[in-house]
Amino acid sequence: MILAALMAVTAAAALVTFLVPDEYAGGAAAAFSALPLVGSLLLWAGFDGRGNALVDGEVAFETVSPWLTLGGYEVSWHVGLDGVSLPLVVLTAVLTTLAIVSAWSAIDERRSQFYGLVLFMETTLIGVFVSLDFLLWFVFWEAVLVPMYLLIGVWGGPRRKYAAIKFFVYTNVASLAMFIGFVALVLAAPVQTFDLPTVAAALRNEQISALLGLSPGALRTAAFAVMFVGFAVKVPVVPFHTWLPDAHVEAPSPVSVLLAGVLLKMGTYALLRYNFTMLPETAAALAVPIAAVAVLSVLYGAMLALAQEDLKRIVAYSSVSSMGYVILGLVAYTLYGVGGATFQMVAHGLISGLMFMAVGVIYHSTHTRMVGDMSGMADRMPVTTGILVAGAFGYMGLPLMAGFAGEFFVFVGSFASTTLPFAPVFTATAMFGIVVVAGYLLLAMQRTLFGPFRLDTDYEVQEAPLRDTVPLAVLLLCIVALGVAPDLLFGMIKDAVVPILQGGGL
Repeated sequence: MILAALMAVTAAAALVTFLVPDEYAGGAAAAFSALPLVGSLLLWAGFDGRGNALVDGEVAFETVSPWLTLGGYEVSWHVGLDGVSLPLVVLTAVLTTLAIVSAWSAIDERRSQFYGLVLFMETTLIGVFVSLDFLLWFVFWEAVLVPMYLLIGVWGGPRRKYAAIKFFVYTNVASLAMFIGFVALVLAAPVQTFDLPTVAAALRNEQISALLGLSPGALRTAAFAVMFVGFAVKVPVVPFHTWLPDAHVEAPSPVSVLLAGVLLKMGTYALLRYNFTMLPETAAALAVPIAAVAVLSVLYGAMLALAQEDLKRIVAYSSVSSMGYVILGLVAYTLYGVGGATFQMVAHGLISGLMFMAVGVIYHSTHTRMVGDMSGMADRMPVTTGILVAGAFGYMGLPLMAGFAGEFFVFVGSFASTTLPFAPVFTATAMFGIVVVAGYLLLAMQRTLFGPFRLDTDYEVQEAPLRDTVPLAVLLLCIVALGVAPDLLFGMIKDAVVPILQGGGL
């Protein structure tokens, strides 16, 4: 019951925060967020390195309880953790606490409602990563949209309503497509439950029948395609990425931290759980077009970032590029490919969180994010800009940082893939994205952080207070720690990935 208690405590913290007076809401939310943070770290410390929850049934901290019956199909409260989901639960707890602290300077109205929604969103995110029943998982998956929509639509920038509606419509339509695809597979399988391990076993053993005039093979392909599109919108990958820059630009910086750091990982996590774990043969058959989408996302996202003047848009398009590496690792279907993709989810979450947080700190001092409006920030904000530069080098894959470890694992795994035709060509092409990433990040830093001081807004610039720089420093320490000792996470990830590869027979 420990996972249920973790979510209940987080939900209760959200409810209490809604009732706290605005002047105390920030401190109360930070204190409350420490509870799930400590809880997630205790789960990590107590994790015994089991296998994969969907393949061999090795689930840590598992709870199964009947919930209801829908049309003869059983729905249960089934939660648990393995080496794929636990790192993302810890990532969610870490980034939520740091985002709340960073919001102390950024949010000055309706604070209790803002922090309450952030904690409620943390509850739903944890639910997504621990749920092992499809309908339970889908409830949390959809519930995430509500606080994010409000956080952008109420506290965002001038075009916040447009960005919030676009985010909601894109992701909600994608969820409908994904839901139809998976339910079609359940209806064609010899199961009377939405329990994910049970459904996964039936699908991996190809125990499905024809449905709606589609042969079993055609049904698997069609379902894989619509689920892939549904999850790809959430990732997002090209060409489903257009909602992301608008959402990031209009969202407050602490919300961008959670959007890039955790919400995008919902899509890649779901792709791994559903498409690549349950339908490995279909994934192998469609490996070439999936790899093409991955490489296109890497290069096109990087090229779009190169053309931007808004620092937030630069980091937003960087996320599109980085998520392409995750897709490439998944489709490689090797230990280091799939394991590296999972590690890259965490690494990107930390690095993108740091980058958005640092941009937010600079914006709070300068009231501009435009590259052409400022220069020489390093003279006035040496600590903030120093951490920002370190985070940018992490994005570029500097050795001994988490970004290097994640990308190195992905490249090793994808280059050695036997299920992906022309794997070395796809890998080499994707690696060129690192050059473009270095180009636009170095250019942006050179123009904004160095040279003579200049600011086209009438604000006095000085170093940010500790409450703004400490969250940045904590994230940087996490990035370096995972870069120096990747086995802090990669060991448990490998334990969860090996059954996927063995069970898929690939």
